[in-house]
Amino acid sequence: MGEYDDEEISIVETTIPMLEVEPEAEIENRRRERPREPCWKGETVKSIVYAGLDAIVTCFSLISSISASHLSSVDVLVLGIANLVADGISQSLGEFLSTSTKEDLAAKERVVTEWDVNNHKIDKLEKLLQQYQNLGMDINDANMVVNILAKYDQILIEENMKTEKGMPPPDEQGGKKSWKNGLITFFSFVGFGVAPLLSFIILKPFTDNDFVMFIGACFMSALALALLGLARAKIAGKNYVLSVGVVLLNGGVAAAAAYFLGWVLRKDGLDEPITTKVE
Repeated sequence: MGEYDDEEISIVETTIPMLEVEPEAEIENRRRERPREPCWKGETVKSIVYAGLDAIVTCFSLISSISASHLSSVDVLVLGIANLVADGISQSLGEFLSTSTKEDLAAKERVVTEWDVNNHKIDKLEKLLQQYQNLGMDINDANMVVNILAKYDQILIEENMKTEKGMPPPDEQGGKKSWKNGLITFFSFVGFGVAPLLSFIILKPFTDNDFVMFIGACFMSALALALLGLARAKIAGKNYVLSVGVVLLNGGVAAAAAYFLGWVLRKDGLDEPITTKVE
């Protein structure tokens, strides 16, 4: 089967050289040159950006289609708020279910990997050896790493999950993580999605002009999209102008499509009341 069949796994004796102590000035300079870590981790950022962008685009597209159909501002508020809350709940539950399903799958894969390590350990070690060589590791170094991992089954299981199946080990607090991502998604969706509606809420006491309130909704939506783009660029270390431009383009295309469809459907007479002929 491989080089591990006819001999026992042996540990390679190595001598670790002593590290030279760097001067304090050089250590401080290196610390200053080190790139800053992101303030939020991947799952949190994904929930905020995805939910925020979806909320702004969805809510403003709804406003655009309603405005193109020449419905009243009251209709916009009623449908907008109902849609915002319903979609927020749906998005948060979807995030919770997807995260919990991912954790359940990782837990199941860990059980399978643990069985394989306990019953076919040599095969797993050989696959790891081959994987390390494919990544460019020297054969002697790869043998040393594999021989060391052979002593620690739990580490070997996690290493096999990452290298062979491309899946991180299950999170010990997977349930809390699922609820956390769900709540972040809901508040992000509602927080960003309410921006287009603020124009109708704020301007309603001062004017009954639906066009003015629609222009205000366009401004508020663009402002919210720009802030989301800036936050995305700040967190991910991207170009500010490019990030804002991409987000604004996304929202603009969706809103234009919604407005155009609303205008076409109204023009085709779909808003005419249904009459019943009485003989």
